[in-house]
Amino acid sequence: MLYAVLCYNDENAVATWSKEEDDACMARLGKVEDGMKAKGKMGPVARLLPTTSATTLRKTSGEPFIIDGPFAETKEQFLGFYIADCDSLEEAMAFAKDLAEANPGAGGYEIRPVGIFHPSELG
Repeated sequence: MLYAVLCYNDENAVATWSKEEDDACMARLGKVEDGMKAKGKMGPVARLLPTTSATTLRKTSGEPFIIDGPFAETKEQFLGFYIADCDSLEEAMAFAKDLAEANPGAGGYEIRPVGIFHPSELG
């Protein structure tokens, strides 16, 4: 089953990292990704730009409207995601735990099964 591992953290805290700190974190995360790649289980990975670059289309009972930025004001922001082909929720949780170890500080990883995926539409 495919699982999305959604990455949340305080983007203001992450933005304070030096280039060296960011590069080191990405290298540690890359080692975790490499382990899944070696098993043929790693799918797309994305790191999102800051929420200041976001635009939200909000649906209501009338016409949808568009606002700058994310819709919700929260302490943690959605910063990126992984798609992994795991045999069980336990395997997906182990992958998320490895990611958490590689990524210092606060934040969280939400693990959700993927219902629809169209890999032929990538690229």
